[in-house]
Amino acid sequence: MKAPVETPRGRQSGRGLRRTQLSDEVAGRLRAEIMSGVLKPGTFIRLDETAAQLGVSITPVREALLTLRGEGMVRLEPHRGYTVVPMSRQDIEDIFWLQSTIARELATSATTRITDAGIDELEELNDALATAVAAADSEAVVAAEFAFHRAFNRVAGRIKLAWFLLHVARSMPALLYAADPGWGADAVGNHRDLIAALRARDAEAVATHTSWQFTDAANRLTAVLERSGMWR
Repeated sequence: MKAPVETPRGRQSGRGLRRTQLSDEVAGRLRAEIMSGVLKPGTFIRLDETAAQLGVSITPVREALLTLRGEGMVRLEPHRGYTVVPMSRQDIEDIFWLQSTIARELATSATTRITDAGIDELEELNDALATAVAAADSEAVVAAEFAFHRAFNRVAGRIKLAWFLLHVARSMPALLYAADPGWGADAVGNHRDLIAALRARDAEAVATHTSWQFTDAANRLTAVLERSGMWR
């Protein structure tokens, strides 16, 4: 459960908080569809159609599109509505480069701070990920992967940097990766190598294993977008 949200006028009403959460969920769904090529560049996103498809009112869809417009993922065409903004291969490379750069910094800091108990926790979380991958439970895979990296990044003690990484990672279509059994097996294996490097307090190896995750993810997403005809 999320902590209560404070606003300049005091505590938000339950209705306001639920609407904000719903808007975030809609934005996340549309963001993932744009990033994975389901919604191609130039596609119009109709408020009423999208609301009906997602089973929500028009308001959270409108708010979600405003968020995505601020992120440069859609643009407003006067008198026509919102369209998906083209995304280049360089955009993909830049997104993953930024994530990798931040994640390496966090990983290096975590290597010097993590305790044996913290490493044991990561091992348990990776076992949970392996179980979810074996069960082909995409939602459980997403939750387990998130839990692993949240625990690891928290150890670094660099709260602002971890927040920036989380913000950038919102662009990633997590379910696309989670539905790929090859990615799941590779992720579990990479985590095991990462844990071994942490036990050895080998900061360089930890950073290398951390970077691999983003290089691999970028390559997989680029391949998916090429197959979808994104750049044809």
